[in-house]
Amino acid sequence: MQTKYGKSLFALFISLAVISFGSMGLAEEKQTKEDKAAVVNGVVITQEDLEKEVNRAKQRALSMGRPFSDSQMTEIKKSILGDLIGRELLYQESQKQGMKIKDDVVNEQIDTLRKRFKTEAEFKDVLSKMNLTENSIRAELKRAMAVQKLIEENFANKIKILDKDIKVYYDKNPNFFSQPERVRASHILIKLKPDADKAKKAEARKKLEKVQEQLKKGEDFADLAKQFSEGPTGARGGDLGYFEKGQMVGPFSEVAFTLKPGDVSDIVETQFGYHLIKTVDKKPATVTPYEEAKVRIEDYLKKERIQKEITPYIAELKNKAKIETFLTGTSKETSKEATEGTSK
Repeated sequence: MQTKYGKSLFALFISLAVISFGSMGLAEEKQTKEDKAAVVNGVVITQEDLEKEVNRAKQRALSMGRPFSDSQMTEIKKSILGDLIGRELLYQESQKQGMKIKDDVVNEQIDTLRKRFKTEAEFKDVLSKMNLTENSIRAELKRAMAVQKLIEENFANKIKILDKDIKVYYDKNPNFFSQPERVRASHILIKLKPDADKAKKAEARKKLEKVQEQLKKGEDFADLAKQFSEGPTGARGGDLGYFEKGQMVGPFSEVAFTLKPGDVSDIVETQFGYHLIKTVDKKPATVTPYEEAKVRIEDYLKKERIQKEITPYIAELKNKAKIETFLTGTSKETSKEATEGTSK
């Protein structure tokens, strides 16, 4: 179970940036149609706003190994634009209800964020890479916090999660609260192509046997990995980090879990080549006790309830709003349909 409550402060800021409002609310109606993605009660959402969100969505998809196809882009853009319209409507509603955020509260959040970095230069470098400035994140945070306040006062503060519901969730989802046995291992790899002949195999094995002899003489495993390993982990001493059974190829995983911490294997053959494996550490299987997981579950269930209640709330705001959409890269029919579906 993943919730924002378990994330680091920096990840939380990324989440806020992802729901950023960018220049929304600052653009004027005099912009050309080509500059606009939508107009919400007279407030322009620019094509730049939309493209920023689309690019962020692309990066998230890539990080999960699920890149968008060209055929998906039209629907993805429509969906993201719908989200931006919803966020703008929530912000407008927050202002109608008098949700004001003081500058010192925003500055406190910026200062807390800044402290996560070793130097001011590192902080500014990260902002630059995200195409953000301190002023832009201050404006984004202020708007995001106003929306958060609206949601808290209209939804979150009125939702009560019962203990019995928390216990039912815990009992029905044991996998979310268990951590299987894990090992941390390093390896030295001599690569082999799958179709390598006997001569190539013998040559690769002999190369690794020489490394094995150096290990037996007391040389450091990590140093040898940096010198000889042909895998991508060689530069960091062969370190693979922690992994569970089944996350590595069969023969490799079996040996890594059999070894005691500090032990080094004999030569192991996999589809990638020949390995020497060193098991560095082992963590036994664990289960998070109910009392320890209770707060996390309550947060998760509360956010789930909020999401269910806020969806029709946004739909109602859209029905009352004057909305025009101008999606580029779509047919006129699609653009017209989106406009009529979100305007009144």
